[in-house]
Parts: sequence; structure tokens; C-alpha cells
Amino acid sequence: MPCAHAGHHPAEDHDPGPPDHEPPGHSAHPDRSAAAEAGHGGTASAATDPRRWTALALICAAQFMLVLDVTVVNVALPDMAADLSLGRAALTWVVTAYALVFGGLMLLGGRLADALGARRTLLAGLVVFTAASLLTGLAQNAPALIAGRVAQGVGAALLSPAALAIVTTAFHGAERTKALGVWAAIGGTGSAAGVLLGGALTAGPGWQWVFYINVPVGLALLAAIPALVPARAAAPAVRLDVPGALLVTAGTGALIYGLVRAGDSGWSDPATLLALGGSAALYGVFALVERASRAPLMDLRMFTRRPVLAGSFLMLIATALLIALFFLGSVDLQHARGHGPMATGLVFLPVAVAVGLGAHLGSRLLGRLGGRAVASAGLAVAAAGGAPLTLLPAGSPVYATLLPGLSLTAFGVGAVFVAATSTALATVDHREAGLASGVVNTFHEVGGSVGVAVVSSVAAAGITVGEASGFTAAYTVLAVTAAVAAALSLAVVPAGRPPSTGGPYVH
Repeated sequence: MPCAHAGHHPAEDHDPGPPDHEPPGHSAHPDRSAAAEAGHGGTASAATDPRRWTALALICAAQFMLVLDVTVVNVALPDMAADLSLGRAALTWVVTAYALVFGGLMLLGGRLADALGARRTLLAGLVVFTAASLLTGLAQNAPALIAGRVAQGVGAALLSPAALAIVTTAFHGAERTKALGVWAAIGGTGSAAGVLLGGALTAGPGWQWVFYINVPVGLALLAAIPALVPARAAAPAVRLDVPGALLVTAGTGALIYGLVRAGDSGWSDPATLLALGGSAALYGVFALVERASRAPLMDLRMFTRRPVLAGSFLMLIATALLIALFFLGSVDLQHARGHGPMATGLVFLPVAVAVGLGAHLGSRLLGRLGGRAVASAGLAVAAAGGAPLTLLPAGSPVYATLLPGLSLTAFGVGAVFVAATSTALATVDHREAGLASGVVNTFHEVGGSVGVAVVSSVAAAGITVGEASGFTAAYTVLAVTAAVAAALSLAVVPAGRPPSTGGPYVH
């Protein structure tokens, strides 16, 4: 559990015109670099380059690693905790640090792809991600492990938007739709493979290999990509909103710290309140900086549009529910129910597949029922799936009780992902699609961090000493959140059927 930008510069003057369809993705502004690269590499030559499909396979392999690292870690958490003496807070940061930095710096990564060129930025991100994976696997304590996860997030934030910019440049017309369909499928496939691979590696050579496995793959990609992906000119005079990126990342980091701290010290603890208050202040400063910037990282005026606001809300809730479910279920199965990592991976495989099935059904129903109906129904299904989990007695059979509830929740969330992206992009024009999708994808990453932090604190007793009531309370929070969000979506999400956007290209 991945654009276009309104703007013109000289490199676009001799571009033959916009493509038939500019799909959304991770990058805040990749079409600027895409347009520049087309202008300097020739759109026709890109369209006929025989290497383009092989290049797509390599780029998708790189993106696959990034998606994999969102879920592959969850199954390995108990073994990490045992080997490195990690407490609940440290385990939570192992999961949240990656998504936090990935989401916080993603829009800046898109701008860097504009400024430096998409291929150069992709290779830089791949170097950082591969080196960080090695260092994370070698970690001997909690600070080193979390620092490695932070560095992985930096690499992912550079790599992902640059990779999508290359895809949108290399393909045009019907081929672009097909290529982006492959890109979109990476998300669900990576989530499913992550839980199974994480279980197999942890049960086999050890948890370190959930990180080590990225190293040979990364090195192979670094050797192959330069020969198959052409270098094209970067866009001139691109402004980088570094303060904005640092402020939004720091604000979210303070929020996560406050939420995690509350699990140990309570909500009234001064440090908890200071962190949460500091988060609000940082977000406020971020808003002021963005309003004053000549080239803001995020156009906050997008939130005055109801569809974008509704889509962001849905993406935040859906990702928070899903990633929290993976985290909570993995620790529950291994710490409280005595399952090994491989058995846990097998339990979560149908859960991950259920997300893809829900997304497929949601995309089919979207044109008939509209985003409001799909979102509210998906969240209601997620709440229904979570309801039985709130009543599970200790030692209850996993395959008869826990697995159906987890799978039904994941199925509902899958439909919400489709509704979120389609709703957010329903009313934006071609030149603003990237701005809207950049906002939605940022909420995608941040939502996962927030969800894990909340359930970690609620389930503190279960995670620390294996007390069943702690997990039950956390499942209750997830079910209630889904139910409340289902009701709110009826008021927040606009009625009507959104126009086709070519598919939700989110990570």
C-alpha cells in the first residue's frame, strides 16, 4: 500500500503539444521535466524508441522496491524487536519513518526531477535507497535502524516522481495508458508480495534480508538504467521550495512523535502536548510559507475545491486504516498469538489481494454509482470487517475469525482508494492534474504514518506485554474510524459520477 503542472518555459516552445492524456502520479510537477525532455529529445523519437518497454520494466522494478518496503517490514517487526531490543515506540518509528519522509519530501523530489533531469534524479534516488537499505540491514541498534529507514525514505522521494516523469515522457497516446496501467498495478502487487516476501526472508536468512534484498536489485538497476533510459535536458530555472518540504516533514514528524508518546505517557503528558502543539505550529508556518512563495511546494488553494479536499480526506483515512491494519495484525499474530513470520506472511497474503479486488470492483462501480456511493460503501464494508475483530477472544482461531475480518476491511479500503483519486481529479483540468495528484499522494504517505502511530499507542499494552485487550481496543478504533468516515463521506464527497481520469495512478 503514485503529473502535470501548469506552467510554461522556453523549453516547451517547440514541443508539439500536450499528449492525449496526462495521468496523475507521485511527482508534483513531472510534466514540466517531461515537456522539457520531449523538447530536447524529440517526442517522435521517444515514441519509436525500441528500448522504451524494457526501460519501463526496469523503472517499474525500481518502483516495486519502494512499494515493497511499505509492507515488507511489518512481518519482520517482532524479530527486529527481539534482536535489537526495540521497544514499542522504536518499532512504530521503523514503520512510520519511511512513509513520513517519503511523503514529506515527495513533492520536492518532483521539483528536483525538473531541475536536474528525471534520469539523473532517478539514479540519485536509487543510489541513496540502495545504500540506505544496506545500512539498515547492518543496523545494530534502534537509532541506526530508524536512521536507515529515514534515508530509505529520502531515496524513495527522489526516485518515485522521477520514475513516473520518465514513463510519461517515453510513452504517448494509447501506449501511455497501457504503460501507466502497468505502473498502477505495481502498488497492489508490491503490497501483496511484501507481506509474503517479508515472512519468507524473516523465517529464512533473517529479518536483515528484508533490506539486503534491495542491494543486488538496486545495483543491477543502476547498471542497466543508464543504457536504456535516455538522458534529456532539465527544465531551466526551476525553483526549489526546500523550506516548505522541511516544514511539512517536521510538522508530520512532531505529530507522529506526539501520538506515539501518548501511548506511554498519556495524552495529558507535557511532552505529548508540546509535540502536538508544535506540529500544529509547524503546519501553520508551512501554510504561511506556501502562500508567500513564488513557487510553492503545494498550492494550498487546491483545498478550496471540494473534490480535492474530499479526495485527500478519503486517501488519508484509507491509507491510515490499511497500513495500521498491517502493522497491528502482524504484531498481534506473532506477539500475542504465537505465529511465526512465514505463517504471518501467508495470513496476510489474501488480505493484500483483497485490497486489489476491492480496487477493481470500485473502479467498475465508480462510473455507475459515483465517488460518494463507492467511498461510503467501501468504508462501511471496512467498518463491518473490523467489527468482529473488536470481539475476538484470546486464542481464537485465526483463519476462522481474524483473517475474514482483516480481508473484508482491506476489500472495502481498496474501493476507497479508487474513489479518493477519482474524486480529487474529477474537476481539475489537464494542466492542474499533477498539482491535485501530488496533494493526494502526499496524504497517502502521511496517512500511513498517522494510522500506525495511533494504533501503536492504543494497543500499547498488547504490543508491550501481549495483552489481548490492547489489540482489541486498537481494532475498535479502526472500526469506529471507518464507520465515522463512511458517514462523513456522505456529506464531504460530491455527488455524481466523476469523469474518467484514465485510472488512479497512485502508489
